[in-house]
Amino acid sequence: MAVARVADCFRRHAGAYLETFDGWMPLIQRKVISAIIRCQTGELGGCRFECDDCGREHCAGRSCGNRHCPNCQSDKTDAWLEKQSQRLLPVHHFLVTFTVPQELRPVLRAHPKLGYNAIFDAGREALRELAAEERRLGVACLGLFGVLHTWGRDPLTYHPHVHFVVPGGGVTADRGEWRSTPENFLFPKRDIARLYREKFAEKMIASSLHAKIPAEAWRKTWVIDCSPVRDGQAALKYLAPYVYRVAISNQRIESCTDESVTYHVTPTGKKRSRTRTVDGVKFVQGFAQHILPSGFQKTRHYGWMSQNSRVKIDLVRTLVQLFLGALYPIAADEDDADLEESNESPFDGPHRCPECGGEMLLVEIIDGDFSAFVQHCQPFLDSG
Repeated sequence: MAVARVADCFRRHAGAYLETFDGWMPLIQRKVISAIIRCQTGELGGCRFECDDCGREHCAGRSCGNRHCPNCQSDKTDAWLEKQSQRLLPVHHFLVTFTVPQELRPVLRAHPKLGYNAIFDAGREALRELAAEERRLGVACLGLFGVLHTWGRDPLTYHPHVHFVVPGGGVTADRGEWRSTPENFLFPKRDIARLYREKFAEKMIASSLHAKIPAEAWRKTWVIDCSPVRDGQAALKYLAPYVYRVAISNQRIESCTDESVTYHVTPTGKKRSRTRTVDGVKFVQGFAQHILPSGFQKTRHYGWMSQNSRVKIDLVRTLVQLFLGALYPIAADEDDADLEESNESPFDGPHRCPECGGEMLLVEIIDGDFSAFVQHCQPFLDSG
């Protein structure tokens, strides 16, 4: 029996899902579902390859390039990890996680762009404001980046939160000094949570969503996590799969029938996975709730980690080396502009000949309208 994939589940059950929720469904969900269903089927065109050794030809359907498609994101994690590793400073780091109480999640699900922006902005502003206080750190510029994650161990769980990787220190207003935090302490968690809640409330008021949130949500103590992660490498390895991972991978699908989908789940605190069987429409709905708004950036860089920062990362490296007592400051290994994430989307296809193992060369690309391109052309992108 053929192994089921997310696309196979969509082909069986997406029609019923679209019919059930027709009328209120965001257009981006329709686009993503359509792209995943057509991915590598030939409906988007195809690629013709020729073996450099035996000369045999092979054809493959073009990938959709959608950022929510499990078929198109599996090979990008290592490249992202390498680029982010080059941005890390030779200092201790912290992993700070911001989420929202259960009462707010329906509002964020209904207004994802406003809600996710609020988590990013409120979390960043809370950290910057605390860092600027002279009694804490007294710095004017922090460098950090955040990654949005919207699901829990089970893809049917909606749990939006942002992980920030924060170096343990910052640059003073005159850009002449690096000030360091203790290795195992950034700021008091209760102060971060209190300020984050206040900033988030301001964002909700500004977006006219405050009235839709139950009053008890603002009376609760908001929970954030702030953990030391040494040089930051372990935090990057933890976050890297989330940058390109979708709600559920093909490997977790065990079976798909006309009525249901069975997949693997590893409960929190457990090492062994379990199987869960759900109605097919419910499976598609659970996946669709994690589809991001069109053009939304789920990874964001701030301060000197941003390409547009006035405080450049090579200056920060110099200040850090002076703080550490180095005789000669060490400049950045690469131009920061070269470290920005690429928007390139390579074509998926066979790299080795299935007959002889020789290298496969791309000969021709056929577009969805059956127009042939020689050598290279723009990939089909419908990522939203």
